[in-house]
Amino acid sequence: MTLTYILVFIAAAFLLGFLRPVRWRQAALLVASVLAVYALQPSLPVRGLDFYLPTATLGLTVALWVLTTPRAERAWRANLWALALLVGLVVFLGLTRFLDLPLALTASRPPQFLRVITFLGISVLLILALAHWTFPGRLALAGAVILLLVLFVILKVPFLSLQVSLFLRSINEQSSATASALDLRWLGFSYIAFRLLHTVRDRQSGRLPIVSLAEFVIYVIFFPALSAGPIDRLERFVGDLRRPFQRSVEDIGEGGRRVLVGMFKKFAVADTLSLIALNEVNAAQVNGAIWGWILLYAYAFQIYYDFSGYTDIAIGLGRLMGFKLPENFNAPYLKPNLTQFWNNWHMTLTQWFRAYFFNPLTRALRSLQRPLPIPLIIFLTQFATMVLIGLWHGVTWNFVLWGVWHGLGLFVHNRWSEWVRPRLMNVSGHSQRLLQAGGVLLTFHYVALGWVFFVLPHPSLSWRFFQVLLGGG
Repeated sequence: MTLTYILVFIAAAFLLGFLRPVRWRQAALLVASVLAVYALQPSLPVRGLDFYLPTATLGLTVALWVLTTPRAERAWRANLWALALLVGLVVFLGLTRFLDLPLALTASRPPQFLRVITFLGISVLLILALAHWTFPGRLALAGAVILLLVLFVILKVPFLSLQVSLFLRSINEQSSATASALDLRWLGFSYIAFRLLHTVRDRQSGRLPIVSLAEFVIYVIFFPALSAGPIDRLERFVGDLRRPFQRSVEDIGEGGRRVLVGMFKKFAVADTLSLIALNEVNAAQVNGAIWGWILLYAYAFQIYYDFSGYTDIAIGLGRLMGFKLPENFNAPYLKPNLTQFWNNWHMTLTQWFRAYFFNPLTRALRSLQRPLPIPLIIFLTQFATMVLIGLWHGVTWNFVLWGVWHGLGLFVHNRWSEWVRPRLMNVSGHSQRLLQAGGVLLTFHYVALGWVFFVLPHPSLSWRFFQVLLGGG
């Protein structure tokens, strides 16, 4: 997200905050969020793909609303305006290939208009067929989960992304010589998939509230949180969306403060640190341990200020429009152990995995006819959860190793805390403060060393860099 678009979003959020009627507010938010899906999508070398992927985002979102909403609750007559608005916006964006706009609304020139209409028409027909022939039953919802996971795997596995890129290039009669896995950069799909999976799983368990099409689409592609979160829950978000909003001085002050803090974190701190932060190029060149640690420390703080900066901007923009998005960071590098670190780093991601993977897996293991030992259950659940979080970032060996690193760290901390807790009951306050400080220092360096796997692409390069850190040169 560039500074230009952040300034545009600030202006849009400020203006949207003046809207009082709920229907008009929803319509304006829908328009703003749809335009953001196209504007923020990165430009791609495969012809037309940076237009078709945002369109697929809208189509997939509408299809999931159909699948997660009982037939009797779809109320097409009441939701027709939202569907018509979505179609009209896609048509308008397709027509911008003939317009000279001062601010680009799409990453590149839209495809030929006949192709846009054809793609849109096929999408609408598929959604109507889905609405006619399906209902939120076990088979349909399971199919939705499988589809989302398949798309996720294709986008995250470099080999599969490359094969899809080669296929799309052949259809477009483009050269395959420069094909790359990066040709399939789908804006915000990781977060969109998590929001959609949340709605499917809650429908399967009977907890999902009934929402309108406009409410569902706005929730999934809400423009402040589109590309970097936080991951909100539908019932909480819709509560804010339905509530009549009258912006106060406090909303403007707090929203503006969070946006300014976020911009400072991102553009002043994170972007400056990125000049010396660890990356694939300098990791292969550095030979001295001191410089190695400087690169690592710079990356540790760069990723924090970059990510938390975007979160602050999203929360601030939401506050300007009457949305209290969930917090995502709470001074994670100042926590005295790895468990508390993960309870305060990317909190909405941790909570999502806890609700939809960790807790169900724990219950399943504890309900076995021959229950496993508690330490083994703790190891399996923590290890599997962290490996999955690693794979969510990318299906590579280094992300697996990053997940393993944190899974083992969490298990060791859990066992250590169980052993040491009764032995610290009579420790003096001064000693507890010293132990607290030591825990913060140890936890920070454990997390920082884990970033080596996260930022570097190959295990061999990671191993070389660890050698450099230890003075191996």
